[in-house]
Amino acid sequence: MYLVRLSDKIAKVMMVIAAVWAFSLAFLILADALSRSFLDIPLNGTKDIVENSIVVIIFFQAGYAIRSRSMLQSDILISQVSPKVKKVLLIVGYLLGMFFFYVMITGSWDLAFQAFAKGEYEGEGALKVPTWPTRFIIIFGSIFCFINYLVLAIVDIFNINDDESWGNNA
Repeated sequence: MYLVRLSDKIAKVMMVIAAVWAFSLAFLILADALSRSFLDIPLNGTKDIVENSIVVIIFFQAGYAIRSRSMLQSDILISQVSPKVKKVLLIVGYLLGMFFFYVMITGSWDLAFQAFAKGEYEGEGALKVPTWPTRFIIIFGSIFCFINYLVLAIVDIFNINDDESWGNNA
């Protein structure tokens, strides 16, 4: 199914971007720590860049976690019930996940546009980090998470085999 394959590719690309971002962030933090230790000169804006980057990394990874069935679920409960009840419980969980990210999308929409319109930023002094990119990434990531919960529901309802690409046992 095309939607499943597209979701898989996007999730994997976003996960790689998040991993590269996190790896790069580690070097920024290291450079800041070394410059503080040896030169007594902090790198301005490191705190603000890290704060916004953590949010971005989380929302880039969330879609992958959902699609690979790595999000939190009570495996001990799921493993003790019949396959029919398991399917119902999983679908209820997917619907709750979709509802959660729907609320995230609708709750973040106005704030993102306001931040863009006002030129909102974080930080003082030499480096001011704009907040609107992070706010829009939250929306984008939430939309992708919503879609991935929908994809999981479709996979489970119609018994589409997605084990090859994810190695799961659902």
